[in-house]
Amino acid sequence: MTEGSRNYAIVTAAYWGFTLTDGALRMLVLLHFFRLGYSPFTLAFLFVLYEAAGIAANLIGGWLAARYGITRMLAVGLTTQIAGFLLLSGLSPDWTAAASVTWVVMAQGICGVAKDLTKTASKSAIKVAEATAKAEDAEGRLFRWVAWFTGSKNAMKGIGFFLGGLLLEALGFRGALWAMAAMLALILVGVVTSLPAMLGKAKASKTARELFAKNRAVNLLALARVALFGARDIWFVVGVPVFLYASGWTFTMVGTFLALWTIGYGVVQAAAPAFVKRSSDGLSAEVPAARMWSLALAIVPVAIAAVLASTAGLRADLVLVVGLCVFGFAFAVNSSVHSYLILAYAGSEKSAEDVGFYYAANALGRFAGTLLSGMLYQVGGIQACLIGSALMLAACFLATLALPRRGTLVTARG
Repeated sequence: MTEGSRNYAIVTAAYWGFTLTDGALRMLVLLHFFRLGYSPFTLAFLFVLYEAAGIAANLIGGWLAARYGITRMLAVGLTTQIAGFLLLSGLSPDWTAAASVTWVVMAQGICGVAKDLTKTASKSAIKVAEATAKAEDAEGRLFRWVAWFTGSKNAMKGIGFFLGGLLLEALGFRGALWAMAAMLALILVGVVTSLPAMLGKAKASKTARELFAKNRAVNLLALARVALFGARDIWFVVGVPVFLYASGWTFTMVGTFLALWTIGYGVVQAAAPAFVKRSSDGLSAEVPAARMWSLALAIVPVAIAAVLASTAGLRADLVLVVGLCVFGFAFAVNSSVHSYLILAYAGSEKSAEDVGFYYAANALGRFAGTLLSGMLYQVGGIQACLIGSALMLAACFLATLALPRRGTLVTARG
């Protein structure tokens, strides 16, 4: 095994463990506070700082990874997540609702910083590891590595949803958080002792203007990413679980379905290269694929909303489940293509900064989608969430139309 392949395997395994606890955390918070009687909008508000913190964390995380090395940033991300878990475990049932919400929002904000510091460092490590791997079979390797990393990560997140419900039942809210903190401590030790300390260290931008001076392709892809992930979370974060529970599903059924959906979504992401035509320059076939899958994805929520509004007599919860499975397949391929394109467009010298900028846009989309999910569901139910999703996907498609598709991959900026 080459050094690049070894580092890729270590980073992937570490991010698996992190994502497992991150998925469990979302289910812990959602189910625990819904059981306490919190409204859909309040549930969405609990995740607002978690998503908002990721915007700044990705931007600064990319810069820090370039300046201090990816290994150090992975360690910082894992340590921050542990701190967030311990803070959240200090929540007291004797506090008022306002105090509890404030405490959870702050703790979630810390976990949001941790998630995106870890994600930016991990995705940047793929670019660095791929550059140091064997030259043979270089064509297509970056796409395969990105697809496998992203897909397997989301499969672990799905398992985390199931784990969150299981730990909540078995250990309670506080015990579950302590167990996950202990797990991350072990992963932290493994990262620090296994990866080169200066992995990915490069010449970082010296000014804010230089940091934000991305090439046009990166800017357009970031805009598309905002719309893409906003379109997913606008109905997935609050709308889907609350709608299914209101339709008579139990917490276990909701958690299991979301876990299976996310695992399946991850499997499709990992297999995405099989559904996308490849090109020798890495762009001329992949960019049209991003456009095609964006357009196909936009049709799905419109179709679901139309069926739900019809008088066909179908069970609404089953219509939503089938529709979500179709949506998940198209979204997984689309997301995987986007994750490849950012590394294809990113300059090799400052890839960590480019990736951080891109995933800041990703966090902005999740932030908007999370907030709108609670607001729209409270105002117009699942139909309003579906319409909002379709509008955001239309914006995603329009952004991909302007992506450059000719020539060689973008070289490093000076």
